[in-house]
Amino acid sequence: MPRRRCQAHRRRNVVQRCFNRLKQNKALATRYDKRARHYKALVTLACLRLWLPN
Repeated sequence: MPRRRCQAHRRRNVVQRCFNRLKQNKALATRYDKRARHYKALVTLACLRLWLPN
């Protein structure tokens, strides 16, 4: 596999794993909130939860 393709695959893999971890939050995966700003706030909280140590 050429070097460029390998690097692109690594970056894509990181993004896919991040989305999979975010979707472990049931409300985020099913999008219970009807308002966009509530959903955005939920995404922000889920990202912070992943980023901050336990």
